[in-house]
Amino acid sequence: MAGAASFLAVSQAPVMPAGTLARERSFFAVHEVQETPSGQGRLLVHGVTVHGAERIRHPDGSAVAGRPEPASYYHRGGPFGEAIDAVRRANEGRPLRVAAIGLGVGSLACYSSPGDAWTFLEIDPVVVRIARDTRLFASLTRCAPDAPVVVGDGRLTLADQTGRFDLIIVDAFSSDAIPVHLLTREAFGAYLDRLAPGGSLLVHISNRNMDLRPVVAASAAAQGLAGRVRQGTADGSIGETFTAAALVAMVARDARALGPVADAAGWQPLTAPDDFRTWTDDYSNIIDPIMRRFRQP
Repeated sequence: MAGAASFLAVSQAPVMPAGTLARERSFFAVHEVQETPSGQGRLLVHGVTVHGAERIRHPDGSAVAGRPEPASYYHRGGPFGEAIDAVRRANEGRPLRVAAIGLGVGSLACYSSPGDAWTFLEIDPVVVRIARDTRLFASLTRCAPDAPVVVGDGRLTLADQTGRFDLIIVDAFSSDAIPVHLLTREAFGAYLDRLAPGGSLLVHISNRNMDLRPVVAASAAAQGLAGRVRQGTADGSIGETFTAAALVAMVARDARALGPVADAAGWQPLTAPDDFRTWTDDYSNIIDPIMRRFRQP
């Protein structure tokens, strides 16, 4: 019996695949940190979804020193980079006050500039612990070491913040989908309550199975907001180039607050179909976005 018990204990022990540097289960997910086959970078993975990446070595094998470059969905030249640059231009280069719902590996922190005040709102304490572990990732520590990370539901913790933000970024995901309660008409009203008069809101709506553009467009229209949306591209796989395609919507009270994005190539008007019913805290219909995604070429 003792031998059988020992066998069962060993056979049930978790075995991390080759290349997996860390694995930890939280209430929300099982998070894995994986090293890329080239050894040049690391990925934060939940299931089949990559939630962030960071280059740690150059192609010649030398270690990356100083501030890492934003990677994965946040790479420079993608929608996030263009939108954040547009906000800086609209604010004439002055320091920004930014709130980001969702932390990941902390890549967005590497868009911070001297004088900025960034606050991250993250529901999962395990994600916070991974992002702050410099043995795994360095973006948060090197790019915004003093940025507070508030643990809790992003919509609720944002409402608790004081003052107004020039930029609010909604980048929270449960597996490969943004939680419904962050996309409703009431959620957009809550964002407006914390957004400066000339501020902008970025919403990351990448999804394999749903077209969430109508959801964001309808909630934005219900609050009288103007918006644009862009589908980004990536060169090669995320494990090779550390870039990933992101679908990002940018909205504001006035199109002028969108800065260059308002007229930039690749940024399309954000409009809801006439037959789309706005999601609220009391109503959502995930079948509709699934069918719209299915009908896309």
